[in-house]
Amino acid sequence: MSYDPPPRLARPRQPAPPAVPPEPPRPARRPLREPLGHHSDLRVLRGAYRRQRRTATLTALGYFTLFLVLSACAPGVLTRTVADGIPAGLLLALLQLPVTWLAIGLYETTARRYVDPLADRIRRQTELDARRGAHR
Repeated sequence: MSYDPPPRLARPRQPAPPAVPPEPPRPARRPLREPLGHHSDLRVLRGAYRRQRRTATLTALGYFTLFLVLSACAPGVLTRTVADGIPAGLLLALLQLPVTWLAIGLYETTARRYVDPLADRIRRQTELDARRGAHR
């Protein structure tokens, strides 16, 4: 008497995994830097403009606010005579014009020294990126 093993149940076949598409070929030359849209120079430029505006505004408005606070809280200081019968309030009011000129000069100086070079550099990079994009 021979022993026959029980018949095996056929297992369903699993489908083959999908074929992986080949990677597209990489360009031979990559740009030295990312295009301007991904650059942090714009953030730096916005910060420079912000500092410039704050500095000039706080110079002019700070002096004017000081004058108003003295007028409201310490009128005795403004009525004191400074020189040859000129009250301190009049002298401080006349100084408002040179302080405004100072704020304008400060704005122009910081623009020339910090903001304009940043803007020029970004402008040149944008033109270079546009020319590179036109050749492709």
